[in-house]
Amino acid sequence: MGEVVNLRRARKDRERRAKDETAQANRIAFGRTKAERKLAEAQKRLDARRLDAHRRENSEEKA
Repeated sequence: MGEVVNLRRARKDRERRAKDETAQANRIAFGRTKAERKLAEAQKRLDARRLDAHRRENSEEKA
C-alpha cells in the first residue's frame, strides 16, 4: 500500500507554495529599500536640474 495523504493538507500546502512563489516574484520585481527609492528620486531631480541648466534660451520663446 502507498502512503496515506491528507488531501486537505496537500491542497493547503500547494496553495501556500503558489503564494510563496508569487510573493518571491513580487519581491524581485518591486522590492526596493526606502534608501534606494530616495536615491533614485534624488538622481531624477538632479538630472532634471542639469537638463534645465543646459537649455538654450531663444528670443522667440520670450515673445
